[in-house]
Amino acid sequence: MKRKTFTTFKKSTRDKLEALYNAGVPVKQIAAQLGYSFQSIYKELKRGYYLHRNYDWTETRKYSADKAQRSADIRSTGKGAPLKIGNDMKFAKYVEDMILKGYSPAAILGEIEDNNIEFQTKVCRVTLYSYIDKGVFLRVSNKNLLRKGKKKTRRKKVQCQKKLPDILHSIEQRPSEVKERSTFGHWELDSIIGRKEKGETVLVMTERLTRMELIFKSKDKTAFSTVKMLNSLEKSVGSECFKNVFRSITCDNGTEFSDTKGMEYSPITGEQRTNVYYCHAYCSSERGSNENQNAFIRRFIPKGTPIKKYTHKRIKEIQDFINSYPRALFNWSNSLKMFTCELEKMNLKKIYHKIRFIT
Repeated sequence: MKRKTFTTFKKSTRDKLEALYNAGVPVKQIAAQLGYSFQSIYKELKRGYYLHRNYDWTETRKYSADKAQRSADIRSTGKGAPLKIGNDMKFAKYVEDMILKGYSPAAILGEIEDNNIEFQTKVCRVTLYSYIDKGVFLRVSNKNLLRKGKKKTRRKKVQCQKKLPDILHSIEQRPSEVKERSTFGHWELDSIIGRKEKGETVLVMTERLTRMELIFKSKDKTAFSTVKMLNSLEKSVGSECFKNVFRSITCDNGTEFSDTKGMEYSPITGEQRTNVYYCHAYCSSERGSNENQNAFIRRFIPKGTPIKKYTHKRIKEIQDFINSYPRALFNWSNSLKMFTCELEKMNLKKIYHKIRFIT
């Protein structure tokens, strides 16, 4: 019989060993039957030896599977290096609080580094994830992380081809600088629904260079509401400023974005205020930043939840959370700082505060 190599004894194997050894079977035969070397059997016997008192008060050396298993369990608790976190309750509480707020372990470590927060404990991202996996923290687990575990397998849906816009507005006509994210002022636009029935929606805009997020409640999912939102945005910041900050908008072929002329031209000056480009059908990756930001929003607005349940104040709180979230992409700075820096270059620092309070 082929012998096993580097295999630890399990409780079921120890039970078999106990029955064979206590029945008087020679060690070499036991080793052959269980598939271990006889040296391994002898070592295992030492862990479970005890003196058994017979009815005539004589003593016989026997093997106990339970005793050997208890010994193995005690030894296993001493494996590996001690936890770096030790008794640093301040660090543990900070990590738990931040995860419950919606931060990822990597973002937490980035926040600590960016703000020079001092703790007794210093761990890397992998170690922190490992602690969560092992249940070191009392109030959080993998269930509190956004993207932990297997991804859901989505069923393929049969979809109808939407009418494509004029070729002049295709994403293929978009300047290369937009794709390369080398200049500021180019946005991606999308809408998020709560339920599949008619009602309020959320319009989201993501600036491609800084990943700045703007979130607006919309009365419904129509082209009229989309144009109305852009008009309110222009009215708040001014026509000239709008042209500099919102140089282009990339969106999908949804009906809410079908009024190309209304989106591009200003009702105030009558002139073109931005350039609108449409993605290819079913290519959400062409608005990658938008889609990633939508995952943030879904932390707070799960699918199937009516948008009317969320006040304008709550929507702005979600927007502020996303914009102040530390990102590895920016060396653990955040989108708000990056966006403000770009506005300062244009002497438009106060613009964000005007944008933020648009309802």
